[in-house]
Amino acid sequence: MAKSYIFLADGFEEVEAMATLDIMRRAQMEVETVSITGNPVVTGAHGVAVQADICISEISVEAADEAEWIVLPGGMPGATNLASCGRLGNMITSQFEHDRNIAAICASPAVVLGPLGVLRGQDAACYPSFKDDLEKCGAVYVPQPVVSSGNIITGSGPGATFLFGLAIVAASLGDDVAASVASGMLL
Repeated sequence: MAKSYIFLADGFEEVEAMATLDIMRRAQMEVETVSITGNPVVTGAHGVAVQADICISEISVEAADEAEWIVLPGGMPGATNLASCGRLGNMITSQFEHDRNIAAICASPAVVLGPLGVLRGQDAACYPSFKDDLEKCGAVYVPQPVVSSGNIITGSGPGATFLFGLAIVAASLGDDVAASVASGMLL
């Protein structure tokens, strides 16, 4: 199984990043958190400092080209900060062009993926206050906690994080593994 990456920018939504990471690791997926700031310590939207596994500069072109998942938590200004990272934008665009997996939750579907054209014509969820931004980018807003559209998974916000993480696991390892992880977490 290829490595997956969860990207962190200052102002990220802590629950969305850490719970998704936890769920993926419980499923034995190889996943690393990645700071886009150049500093391994990234501070979330609610003041929680997290030490990322690596910085974006440590991801080789080859590793980026082989990523199983690119995962984007939301939060503000985290999503805006993710969107302003040119290297991450290039990685997302390449992932999309090669039909590889992308997952984004909360503000990130509208703020990060939408402007890159990744969601044009796709069903997608996002935090409700970003609905108009999502639709301006050509996506079809679906008011659900989690929406899977091809190889793209989007989520609505912090409360949907467990379903979001489990959808990633199910897409990679099947419904039985996702159900086993959920059961072990008493979900």
